[in-house]
Amino acid sequence: MSFVYDKLLGGKSGAMGLLVLSVLILIVFPLFLDNFRLNLVGKYLTYAFAAISLVLLWGYGGTLSLGQGIFFGLGGYGMAMFLKLEASSPENTAIQSTPGIPDFMDWNQLTALPWFWEPFNSFAFTLVAILVLPALFAYIIGVAMFKRRVGGVYFAIITQVIAVILTVLIVGQQGYTGGINGITDLRTLNGWDMTSDGAKTLFYYINCALLIGVIVLSRYILSSKFGRLLLAIRDKEDRVRFSGYDVANFKIFIFCFAAFVSAIGGAMFTLQVGFMSPSFVGIVPSIEMVIFAAVGGRMSLIGVVYGTLLINFGKTAFSESFPELWLFLMGGTFIAVVMFFPNGLAGLWSQYSPALLQRFRATPDESKQVKIASSLDMKEFN
Repeated sequence: MSFVYDKLLGGKSGAMGLLVLSVLILIVFPLFLDNFRLNLVGKYLTYAFAAISLVLLWGYGGTLSLGQGIFFGLGGYGMAMFLKLEASSPENTAIQSTPGIPDFMDWNQLTALPWFWEPFNSFAFTLVAILVLPALFAYIIGVAMFKRRVGGVYFAIITQVIAVILTVLIVGQQGYTGGINGITDLRTLNGWDMTSDGAKTLFYYINCALLIGVIVLSRYILSSKFGRLLLAIRDKEDRVRFSGYDVANFKIFIFCFAAFVSAIGGAMFTLQVGFMSPSFVGIVPSIEMVIFAAVGGRMSLIGVVYGTLLINFGKTAFSESFPELWLFLMGGTFIAVVMFFPNGLAGLWSQYSPALLQRFRATPDESKQVKIASSLDMKEFN
């Protein structure tokens, strides 16, 4: 019981934070939001996976990646490939020149399904590929970078360049990837209509359950000896190296795990929204994910979920009300948060919550004494 309470839930404060978040996303939002808005929240929560991955990689690991959109996109494209193949049965594509292949391949005069698409006819293979391929790609990048002690701003720039390269590759290979339009017209999942309101609601709950599971798993990792060493590497990397630990292996592992988490979000995004395009792979979405983490608090697994919701709610509200100014308003919001709340929403909560809780717990006499003391302090100050 102690293991579950301390390691998985994060003690009393962690358990309460997770409970409040669970009630909000599993009960409050479904009760008070219509299907359209609930689906929007589901889309926002898929971004929270990438924000959580940055807590692990950047907040605790001290390694800023500007390319988490890479792994988010790989997970999303993996799921989209399976769904597109299911939607491209010979019966559904009978009017094409080559029935049985995705429509964008037929438009680009391909006459057979490419070999690397074939395994995605299997749902089991797709689920494994969604998790393994992004982690494997992260492993290749991590070994190439961390074994050579590449870090800091150089690592951030390299991940950004890789995101650009992958975006250009996806757009340029239109016949194989759908190009700038991405993979669209996704209708069914194993024969089940995924475009209905009921399906969207089910995907929302699955998304929430996976998000909570990722938070719990991440807490376990961070509360273990590995997590303590990760913090030590962030603060005193040379000292940890001189103590006999292979620092590169620690960084490679957390980078791969962060890619794994981001890929889950990408796959759920495809299911929740119904398409995937290169606009979710490149620099802009990757930087937005960093903003989500910075606003929520890059040391808080739960705070970044609120940060993701806040930024995306603001993005939607500003774009609806001020279509010509919303980018400036979003930029101003981010600058204001960074200037006045450098530790994000989580830092704001940790700073003021003890006083608030003390005030609520205080008896009437104690509250009166606090008010008197406060007024005396103000008189002395004046």
